[in-house]
Amino acid sequence: MSADRGDESTLAAGGPIRHVPVLLVEVLEALDLRAGGLYLDGTFGAGGYSRAILDEPDTRVLALDRDPTAIDAGAPFVAAMGGRLILEQACFADLDAIAAYKGLSGFSGVTFDIGVSSMQIDNADRGFSFRFDGPLDMRMDGAGRSAADIVNESDEETLADIFYHYGEERMSRRLARAIVMDRATTPFTSTRQLAELAARVIPHKPMDIHPATRAFQALRIAVNDELGQLVRGLCAAEKVLAPGGRLAVVSFHSLEDRIVKQFLARRKGSGQAGSRLLPGEPIQPDATFQPVGRQPVAAGDAEIAVNPRSRSAKLRVAMRTDVPARGVDAKLMALATLPDHRPRRRT
Repeated sequence: MSADRGDESTLAAGGPIRHVPVLLVEVLEALDLRAGGLYLDGTFGAGGYSRAILDEPDTRVLALDRDPTAIDAGAPFVAAMGGRLILEQACFADLDAIAAYKGLSGFSGVTFDIGVSSMQIDNADRGFSFRFDGPLDMRMDGAGRSAADIVNESDEETLADIFYHYGEERMSRRLARAIVMDRATTPFTSTRQLAELAARVIPHKPMDIHPATRAFQALRIAVNDELGQLVRGLCAAEKVLAPGGRLAVVSFHSLEDRIVKQFLARRKGSGQAGSRLLPGEPIQPDATFQPVGRQPVAAGDAEIAVNPRSRSAKLRVAMRTDVPARGVDAKLMALATLPDHRPRRRT
């Protein structure tokens, strides 16, 4: 269930591409690349999208990534581009502030590839995956509370909420209770510890996904505030895109896709009354985005055969109108945060 942005591939100007960007052809088509355009890649990773955008003559790219290792690895590519690529360590939620600091505005396109990259997953020291034994970390930028901190310090109710809402784990309370019991004698420090506990307490069949999958997803989202960052990033993209500019977002699981879908639905208001069946409903604001094409776009069989990790990817695309940006609203942020109440039914 963890998002992934590709596998190792080929070489290109500026250094090696260490993964195949998911839905690359579809994203480039969605961005409607234009010579001389200004684009923003909010999730640089190994630079796959940025490289492809920069293949268009005279384009410029502002690229962001939370991970300092991605910034370091991208330095040769920045040098090779002769000023056409600016690479900054930052969350894409802050892209409007970074763009303003760099004196850039009126972007022709913004793209996000949401989630953790294959480079991060495949590095045991980062603690994103239970395929390898490593420290229970999961921090994309190396700062703040780690997954181990959350597992060892949060109360049972908070842990259950994290697993239930961010991982859609039906056995969330059982897992949280087992963690609290075990950590009383042995704190959790490694990915293997948590994976083995999940396998012990969550019923599963041999053909099921590993019982720790949803818990690891949930912790990663909580550690990095991924859903909150997504809401703020979408709203920031609304601010920096020029009229006619394109927003292209690739997501990998239902929680992310739901937020992107709801954001675009709320942004395509008609300027008419909310509902003729409900008198007194507020006027719907004019649209700041209009959808482009059929939604969502999924990977084809050929891409899935080459990169199986693309099978869960969904691309949503919209075009910016000339209506002023609205900013973040409470309903969107509610999709990204834990509720104040507990669900009535939980195993």
